[in-house]
Amino acid sequence: MQRLPIDDIMAHLLTEVGAARRLVLTAPPGSGKSTRVPPALLGLGAGSVLLLQPRRVAARSLAARIASERGWRLGEEVGYQVRFERVGSRNTRLWVMTEGTLTRRLQDDPYLEGVQAVVLDEFHERSLNSDLALAWLAELRRTVRPELALVVMSATMDAAPVARFLDGAPLLDAGTPPHPVALRHLPSERTLPLGGQVASAVTQALGQEDCGDVLVFLPGVGEIRACADALTGCAAEVLPLHGRLSLDEQERALRPGPRQRVILSTNVAETSLTIPGVRTVIDSGLVRVSRFDPDRGLDTLVTEDISQAAAAQRAGRAGRTAPGRCLRLWPPAADLRRRAYTDPEIARVDLAPVVLLLKAWHGDDVTRFPWFEAPAPERLAHAEELLAALGASARAGAAAALTARGRRIAELPVHPRLGRLILDALDAGAPALGCSLAALLSGAPVRSSGSGPRHAREVAPPSMVDAREDLAALARAAGRGFPSALRGEGFDPGALFEAARVQGELLRALPVARAAPAAPAAAAAAA
Repeated sequence: MQRLPIDDIMAHLLTEVGAARRLVLTAPPGSGKSTRVPPALLGLGAGSVLLLQPRRVAARSLAARIASERGWRLGEEVGYQVRFERVGSRNTRLWVMTEGTLTRRLQDDPYLEGVQAVVLDEFHERSLNSDLALAWLAELRRTVRPELALVVMSATMDAAPVARFLDGAPLLDAGTPPHPVALRHLPSERTLPLGGQVASAVTQALGQEDCGDVLVFLPGVGEIRACADALTGCAAEVLPLHGRLSLDEQERALRPGPRQRVILSTNVAETSLTIPGVRTVIDSGLVRVSRFDPDRGLDTLVTEDISQAAAAQRAGRAGRTAPGRCLRLWPPAADLRRRAYTDPEIARVDLAPVVLLLKAWHGDDVTRFPWFEAPAPERLAHAEELLAALGASARAGAAAALTARGRRIAELPVHPRLGRLILDALDAGAPALGCSLAALLSGAPVRSSGSGPRHAREVAPPSMVDAREDLAALARAAGRGFPSALRGEGFDPGALFEAARVQGELLRALPVARAAPAAPAAAAAAA
């Protein structure tokens, strides 16, 4: 294997973990922490090792990369588990999984029997599931599993608070990045639409002899399509990369190609992924995140500036395999206005789902949960009020017990509002219809506009007025195999495919559905 910076401290790292059974590791992008540390931990004991990743794309890619580096077989020595997919066997000791997958596992296996170590990678992203995992695993170590090893890793996290939370865990730093990245700001193009800014920056980058492949960070799928339009006629191959693509389409962006490439990506490429050949990053400085809207009572996707930590993560993608450059589409002074770190999800999203989960998982009084950073009391109170209104808890207020209906809702992998919808549909004798509606409402918008994939753009999520059309489109798409031609009909095939998978998952979670499963077409007919 090629020697990486993390290898220089591996012996010391294993000594620290072996002695303290916990460690907080900071290491720059390209240092090898994600691919080298988890396999090395297998030598500390006989149990399995779980490596947590924030996204499905990264989990699959990392498992394949570890297998390739070690000469292992994917699905044997190393495997992965994400929503809808599990690749592994009884021989698999290293599992790469998304944080949400671990959250669901902990509901059935709270003590993680047979697991000797858990690695929380890219912890700086601070998803709800990563915060829950850290808190639960820390409590598990303090109580019944002191031998469980816990390693928390990131290139850009604020490591000291994590180490304090883990009872003074050792801190270890892997040093400098393996390759330098030259930073350059391009504020002169800010008067152009984003597509024009990206096209101008790509043109400048491709004019450099050592440009390599180009990775462009954009906030969402709509911006990716707009920039692809702006790059029509580009000498390089233009490829999208985001979570709604099929596995084949994602792999096409992740593996080397015969031509120079421009990869237009959401923040799925911000962490853990190594995209061979990338030596230039173009950063829009924007990200799309969920924030709770108290007026609507729902989470809303908003586009906003990235943090300084996220900007450093993105720049580091250019220096993973060779010296690189990062072109930033904002003036240098704007860096002073950026937050140092990305807001944790627990501070900005609806807490009703996590409060419901904790009541079913940890106890009625969620204020007693050993939070890493506890949410504001008023936000917990709002979540309690919503659960009471849905009939999921006996009353509004702290320490309210779940009702029988609340426990049934907690078994469904959707927001409590949608869980109530599904159970009401089940009571009305229409489980397939309820699951289809919940799947459509919980995922990405299934509607797009334009004459084809090159001209499609995202539009607002459907209202209930559109429900019949969306249900019918879901049934038609399933019958036709979700072809790309659906874009010309005003629908996003990737979003419809994901909705069909969620619908099937929800149906399988209902006892009545396991006895008599229904296809999306049945749901449309019931409407």
